[in-house]
Amino acid sequence: MNRLFGLLPKPSPMKAESRVYDLKERLDWGEPALSIVDIRDRSEFNQNHITGAISIPATQLLSEASKYFEIDRDIYVYGNTDDEAMAVAEQLKAAGFSNISILLYPAGRRRGMEGSRLPH
Repeated sequence: MNRLFGLLPKPSPMKAESRVYDLKERLDWGEPALSIVDIRDRSEFNQNHITGAISIPATQLLSEASKYFEIDRDIYVYGNTDDEAMAVAEQLKAAGFSNISILLYPAGRRRGMEGSRLPH
């Protein structure tokens, strides 16, 4: 966590790759200007997802992204694999979205099976 004017804590800036703890830090700080996008298919999303995430399957995200997000919106993307999330993030960047981060999970944890909450 960074410090504002060296005194007040503030969340770390968004990175191209973020850990769930980085996202939780921003949410705990109360930053509402971000979106969490689950790019898995809707049946997987319905089984389990991060609280607050929205379901837009990878096959639909690029065609629908401009309907849902401003071009400078902070968007965290996660899917079944880092490679899948990275490919979607690159497509969004190529379409002009500038603040995209791949949400990485600790080794050994399958995407979407992390429970509906971020770590404490």
